[in-house]
Amino acid sequence: FCAFGGWVYEGEWGRYGTGEGQFRYALGVLPATNTYVYVADTNNHRVQYFREKGFWLGEWGKYGNGDGQFIAPRDLAEGRRGYIYVVDGANHRVQYFTGTGSFLGKWGTTGTGDGQFNEPYGIAVAANGNVYVCDTENHRIQYFDLSGSFLGKWGAEGGNAGEFEDPRGIAIAPDGTVYVADTFNYRVQHFTSSGSFLGVWGTKGTGEGRFDYPWGLAVHPNGDVYVSEYSNQRIQYFTSTGSYLGTIGGAGQFRNQVGIGFGVTGYRIYVSDSGNARIQYYHCPNPAVAPASLGRVKALFN
Repeated sequence: FCAFGGWVYEGEWGRYGTGEGQFRYALGVLPATNTYVYVADTNNHRVQYFREKGFWLGEWGKYGNGDGQFIAPRDLAEGRRGYIYVVDGANHRVQYFTGTGSFLGKWGTTGTGDGQFNEPYGIAVAANGNVYVCDTENHRIQYFDLSGSFLGKWGAEGGNAGEFEDPRGIAIAPDGTVYVADTFNYRVQHFTSSGSFLGVWGTKGTGEGRFDYPWGLAVHPNGDVYVSEYSNQRIQYFTSTGSYLGTIGGAGQFRNQVGIGFGVTGYRIYVSDSGNARIQYYHCPNPAVAPASLGRVKALFN
């Protein structure tokens, strides 16, 4: 998708703290269809939201286990009607809200049963409305309808195909394929929407196509898969079946970056640079399209 030099740094916002626009270990980042950018400000136990380039708009949440309260929110996803689904990690549940933070509902308790969680991390919503959650320390994926009714699950602890060791990131392609960052197995696996195994790539290492704690996942509208690595301080991107395409960042540019997400048009990518308490964003100035389409693409981006 992004040709002739790849993604280019555009800007950033945030610093360490508890005030407006400040973060204490921000994890998930969600550019939503309303053009707002939502951030799971994990150790401040809140969600903050901003305009596309970081102008602070609002926040909700505080430490606790009541409705609309959080203990270590970790990831976010957008459902129908612009509702925002939040993994409330240490409360072992999912809560969902309007786009400005009004509480709508919740599900989940601690445990190993259907609809229960043990330290969940990643969340994604499919085009059909199903909600997929990385039930991290239960080493499985569970999925639900938009109100939290249990629909299915797959996975177990291990290193074989379809097994996981602490999966932390999840993303869904336009065709419904589910990608999972199998973090402690140093790989990405992909599945059908009901959990049938399709393929895997990655081993531990620093070379192209290797990973050191893959965590965040995002799928570009064209189907390319982007993977953030907690310890290699970079984002790698691949075709839908794992062929290496390119890299964003590296040592000195990120510090334990985790969340990634695309703006509405797909020409801007947001990164939660958690160790540096900031959000960075990049754009693609030279998308790989036919020359006749370049004018339209630039108009869309601008």
